[in-house]
Amino acid sequence: MKIALLGYGQMGKAIEKIAQKRGHQIVLKVDSKTINYDVSIADIAIDFSIPSSAESNIQKCFNNNIPVVSGTTGWHKRIENIISYCYEKNGAFITATNFSVGVHVFFELNEQLAKMMNNLKQYNVDIEEIHHTKKLDAPSGTAITLAEGIIKHTDKKNWALDVTNNQDTLPITAERIPEVTGTHTINYTSEIDTISINHTAHNREGFALGAVIAAEWLVDKKGVYTMKDVLGI
Repeated sequence: MKIALLGYGQMGKAIEKIAQKRGHQIVLKVDSKTINYDVSIADIAIDFSIPSSAESNIQKCFNNNIPVVSGTTGWHKRIENIISYCYEKNGAFITATNFSVGVHVFFELNEQLAKMMNNLKQYNVDIEEIHHTKKLDAPSGTAITLAEGIIKHTDKKNWALDVTNNQDTLPITAERIPEVTGTHTINYTSEIDTISINHTAHNREGFALGAVIAAEWLVDKKGVYTMKDVLGI
């Protein structure tokens, strides 16, 4: 499989190593200094660029009939535009706030726990996330996905960063520490105890491997999919 890397930062380089180990070829590397590039030389593109360029990168791929796996976060308010454009161009697209296989198991556990806790009104729920200081967006896309999973199954109406827990709003706290890959914690706290579930990434290889697995799965398909489709969960 010939892969175009749209974004060649830490994640792009981690994906390159994993892809090559799995027998794939990196035929294009696009970074912030790249002005013009020909994505048509690839079989598929993996996008871990920056929020300001993700949409145009992905549209360029669809214009050239190139499937896209996108892990860029911080731009998902515009995701519906890309999904519509994918269908318009008969393209193939997977986007996720996190490509780690373990995180997608964690997403499912989060929703199951939210269902269980919904009628136990003595518990207040909150989310904590910790990432490295180079992460541009806060809260993380993963934390937002976790919040959306909780909101789906509880009385919470929305989430907000650094607010006090109340009946309608799910609070998220985001902390940035050097050399931390990523930790997400869901807490249900009452006056007598706390129930927590936690996911801690030890390195970036899990994210990179998940993105390459998604690309392998998507390369011969059409339509818009999620990691649940890829993993069969």
